[in-house]
Amino acid sequence: MDLSRLEINRRTALLTSAAIAANVINPMRAFAQEAPRKGGVFNVHYGAEQRQLNPSIQASTGVYIIGGKIQENLVDLDANGQPVGVLAESWEATPDGKTVTFKLRKGITWHDGKPFTSEDVAFTAMNMWKKILNYGSTLQLFLTSVDTPDPQTAIFRYERPMPLNLLLRALPDLGYVSAKHLYESGDIRQNPTNLAPVGTGPFKFVKYERGQYIIADRNPDYWRPNAPYLDRIVWKVITDRAAAAAQMEAGELHYSPFSGLTISDMARLSKDKRFIVQTKGNEGNARTNTIEFNFRRKELADIRVRRAIAHAINVPFFIDNFLGDFAKLGTGPIPSTSTDFYPGPNTPQYPYDKAKAIALLDEAGFKASSGNRFSLRLLPAPWGEDISLWSTFIQQSLGEVGIQVDIVRNDGGGFLKQVYDEHAFDLATGWHQYRNDPAVSTTVWYRSGQPKGAPWTNQWGWEDKTVDKTIDDAATEVDPAKRKALYADFVKEVNTELPVWMPIEQIFVTVITAKARNHSNTPRWGSTSWHDLWLSA
Repeated sequence: MDLSRLEINRRTALLTSAAIAANVINPMRAFAQEAPRKGGVFNVHYGAEQRQLNPSIQASTGVYIIGGKIQENLVDLDANGQPVGVLAESWEATPDGKTVTFKLRKGITWHDGKPFTSEDVAFTAMNMWKKILNYGSTLQLFLTSVDTPDPQTAIFRYERPMPLNLLLRALPDLGYVSAKHLYESGDIRQNPTNLAPVGTGPFKFVKYERGQYIIADRNPDYWRPNAPYLDRIVWKVITDRAAAAAQMEAGELHYSPFSGLTISDMARLSKDKRFIVQTKGNEGNARTNTIEFNFRRKELADIRVRRAIAHAINVPFFIDNFLGDFAKLGTGPIPSTSTDFYPGPNTPQYPYDKAKAIALLDEAGFKASSGNRFSLRLLPAPWGEDISLWSTFIQQSLGEVGIQVDIVRNDGGGFLKQVYDEHAFDLATGWHQYRNDPAVSTTVWYRSGQPKGAPWTNQWGWEDKTVDKTIDDAATEVDPAKRKALYADFVKEVNTELPVWMPIEQIFVTVITAKARNHSNTPRWGSTSWHDLWLSA
């Protein structure tokens, strides 16, 4: 295979993860006694616009990185990864798991001055989380109503049991609340507030200049005492990763999240004392690289072709030569980082076997003619360098078994629309992000009946009633041991059918200025509110 066409020098990649690991320090160690400093502007690298800023209707780190500072969730995770109240002060569930009651904080107002109440929670849950929100639609499938007996009480009622631990683990990502009075009229998806969000959070939206920047300023009426510390956050739209690295070095950016820089630039900056380069603060967003198959294409609807594609790709070689220590061989949709649900590696797998791939394609009736069997369009997501590398590696690998692959690159919004709304793809590749429990952001990739256009859900034209039942049973099982067993069945089922292949596990890398304080202190820090973030002089 001619690897010279790939976009990175092999030896640079091999050295990168080790270089980063060797230079990681504890970002809190040297600064524990410093008093917080008020003021300052925090400049953030925003690598891929998603044409959406409201986390109530689109679950994505690309939305949370902005919307999560402006809008707030009912519950988040603390430094130890345990649920902690934000808009909710407390919660309790009935023994049958069919009723969950949230007590909400008093005295909170929206940025436009209107009071925040349980009516906002009920409206958001029933009209956004249940009907629109990718991941939310499956999580809240059996939600029948949300009662609001008073402004500080929201009672969630379910047709089937909702395990409280599952709900609390899901709400940090799938529990952002929107203002009812701004959304109750008209089409929620087309509401202009989605691009000029109004929230209860520590920062207030100021301006969105498409393709250039988003600005949010300090909320002087924020409910947490003395917070926030920063005066302003500016998200700068920079799609060129090398340009973003140059701006980091020039002091024009303070933070590049979610592996937003090139692998070689992250390695270089990890040796510069002005920056901290680490995976800490991303533990709650472990990710797997994907290959997504469009079953509307007859070749891909044949299971032998999907398995042949998997066998044709030398995943260990790709990891060893281009990703290094921050990646490992994946075994399915539940990564090994999930200590509660990982079923182990003994599920259907597809090791590299070029001869087997060729035999499967021949058996499926797609004989090579002049070296070519058929052609496919591959759409890679523009989120990270590893996706671009992976798409090129896929292209070269499949070319060796007679499948011509044309790579079609888009910006973030274009990718999401073409793959998940228009279904204008044959293969797609991006990231699946695992968020603490398979029912939060994983099973939606496989369960049928997802709303058309919902990103990172089953839009493949694939349906399996057995898998649907396993997903629903696991999501409503309150016994932890039984839930784990059901998810082991789920992995076996989907690894057998292979509607999506998830062969690589990774953890995001953060690059941040050493002047930042109170950063990376929760497992999903990049997505959180940053109410306690500040910059030293």
